[in-house]
Amino acid sequence: MCGICGQFNFRSGKPADAGIVRRMTSTLTHRGPDDEGYYSSGSLGMGFRRLSIIDLEGGHQPMSDEEGRIWVVFNGEIYNFPELKLELEGYGYRFLTSSDTEVLIHGYRQWGTELFGKLNGMFGVGIWDDKEKRLVLARDPMGIKLVYYRTNRDGIVFGSEVRAILAADGSAPELDPTALNLFLRYRYTPSPLTIHRDIQKLAPGTMLVVEGDRHRLERWYKYRPETFQPHPGDDDAARELLDLYMKAVKRHLLSDVPVGLLLSGGIDSGMLLALMNLYGENWKTFTIGYGTSYIDDEINDAVKTARHFQADHTSVEIDQKTFEKHLPGIVQFLEEPIAASSIVPMYFICQRARQDVKVALVGQGPDELFGGYPRHVGIRYGGYWRHTPGWISEPLRRLVMSMPRNETLKRGVESLGTEGLLERYRNVFSLVTGSLVDSLFRDGLVPSDMDEKILQCWNGLDQYMDGTDELGGFQLLELRSSLPDELLMYADKLSMAHSLEVRVPYLDREVVEYVQRLSQRMKVRFGRRKWLHRKVCHAYLPNEFLRRKKRGFAVNVVDDWFRGSVDGKMGQYLSDSSSLMFQYLQHDVVNNLLSQHLSGRHDYHKILFSLVLFEEWLRSGAGQLQ
Repeated sequence: MCGICGQFNFRSGKPADAGIVRRMTSTLTHRGPDDEGYYSSGSLGMGFRRLSIIDLEGGHQPMSDEEGRIWVVFNGEIYNFPELKLELEGYGYRFLTSSDTEVLIHGYRQWGTELFGKLNGMFGVGIWDDKEKRLVLARDPMGIKLVYYRTNRDGIVFGSEVRAILAADGSAPELDPTALNLFLRYRYTPSPLTIHRDIQKLAPGTMLVVEGDRHRLERWYKYRPETFQPHPGDDDAARELLDLYMKAVKRHLLSDVPVGLLLSGGIDSGMLLALMNLYGENWKTFTIGYGTSYIDDEINDAVKTARHFQADHTSVEIDQKTFEKHLPGIVQFLEEPIAASSIVPMYFICQRARQDVKVALVGQGPDELFGGYPRHVGIRYGGYWRHTPGWISEPLRRLVMSMPRNETLKRGVESLGTEGLLERYRNVFSLVTGSLVDSLFRDGLVPSDMDEKILQCWNGLDQYMDGTDELGGFQLLELRSSLPDELLMYADKLSMAHSLEVRVPYLDREVVEYVQRLSQRMKVRFGRRKWLHRKVCHAYLPNEFLRRKKRGFAVNVVDDWFRGSVDGKMGQYLSDSSSLMFQYLQHDVVNNLLSQHLSGRHDYHKILFSLVLFEEWLRSGAGQLQ
């Protein structure tokens, strides 16, 4: 895990500015405190900061082949690099290190950009072909790692984080109102957009190829899931999935430095710990909690899990005062506002884990893969609602819409009744109606076709849904959009804020591609979420663990803290007409939203939290705009 950046003046042909590249690289020191390196060739310059994980002595970057033709800067890990190394040695390539980076160099020489389709790992990579004068930037298929870029009159600058882009010329970026609107709808800004008008990020599974005086964006990951025919039975599917889990965990434990686990009280990270024990013992585990006075605190559950598997466990507690005090700094590390309440616990658990380990596994993924959220139940059975006669469904719809609060149920009833597939998915994803978000903005600031903007971000993905069922299509969008650009993005930023590499075994490429071929019946059955995943976990976890309530680092506690804070400092952000957000939003409309929330008529805590995060972002260094 590292930080990469670079400058390529492909338009002007000017020599790369070594001072600029060094300035960009210095902003990424937290991502790579162990080493730094630089390379330049004419109009191309690249910088690198290293967090040493594999081949501690031999992994210096930028790295090249013996001829000095192919140069690579690489952030991430390639878990199948030993197998690829053997294959490339069969073609006659000679390896000088034990680093996975060298596989990218020789692999590119052998296969070109088809190399990416052979990789199982997480990566944000820049590859320079000095002979062809071609730069290729690529992001892994699950979007675990990030690559940002900005084009200008000279060419392009790129980096693992926005701060490297901004350091290139020192100019303040301009906010993109369209991206802000999407953030308020979905809690994150979908690729390829960022909150900045002139900075973009590669979407998962895409690459940017720059050569001559042109650049082109391509989707290199074109996996098209098709439901198994014939479909494996329950026992066969559970056996096959367990085998994939075991292999994935073994791959993700590959490291020359200590590895630990971010452990919640739930089954996903508990299952990871059980599988880790197949390959070692006395693993260091870390949990965050809020004290036993909170019913949703999961420290006790995590301690029981750790004790059951004989782990070396550490618990961290934070309180509401800590939450409010550190939220501005956490937002600054994120660079883009992300309104997930779990950003706070994620920051502190990574901070503590880094004191003992350099790599930590995390249990993200099964909720999106197997249908772990209430919305998945709605998608799974939504067809019944759409086919219910109007004389039954319409009175029920009116009854639900007249109820106070219950915003999730209201959104579900409205969304699942939508006929168009992508439009239905769009509505399920959104926190509130698009019209409500649009009404927050000052006149003329956002285009009138905002409902279509998220569909443009998903452009081309619908063709990969042809072989999936209703739930599978929705999950494909989660895996290509909301998971990477929300949960995985903040996991990357907040772990690397502490120089900690976080790995996600459940998003191993072989696991994901297998699960995408399973029918929705294997994921949500009789209303039971994550059905097959839970069946596999039965073999390793006691029934007591399997019956636990889903808490996910107890984000419900953080949500409650925010609700309580609406009357204090955070409420002042929303009611104070001098708040920076009102350069873009209408104070009276936001104030009315807050009033309806406080009155109990509606539960708007999610959109209000998004507004507070936006205000914190504007006040932080990350939000310094033109």
